[in-house]
Amino acid sequence: MVRCLIVDDSPAFLVAASGLLRLQGITVVGLAANGAEALRGAERVRPDVALVDLDLGGESGLELTERLHRRSVPTILISTHAEQDYRDLINASPAIGFLPKASLSGRAITHLLDARVTGPPEK
Repeated sequence: MVRCLIVDDSPAFLVAASGLLRLQGITVVGLAANGAEALRGAERVRPDVALVDLDLGGESGLELTERLHRRSVPTILISTHAEQDYRDLINASPAIGFLPKASLSGRAITHLLDARVTGPPEK
């Protein structure tokens, strides 16, 4: 069972995403609205993965991803924005992947976590 921390500045998204992921077999162990809450939550609940919004209001999800990475928390970046708008920044970050919020699912999270362990498919 994957243990997940969700970080987003939208209370409505936190509720919707946690409900969806729970129905799809993901154990949501924490919700955070900003970087400080996310770091405290990650320390307390030790998630298998954190979903971090690229834009946390006045904060950078990319910067938070760096901080979580230093604490050994794998991170998947999420956004309503298109991946191509941030592709270079996402690729330069320690995030294990990116998911558009509209494509968020337990299967997509598991796929990114599995790819991190097994490596990218051979061409």
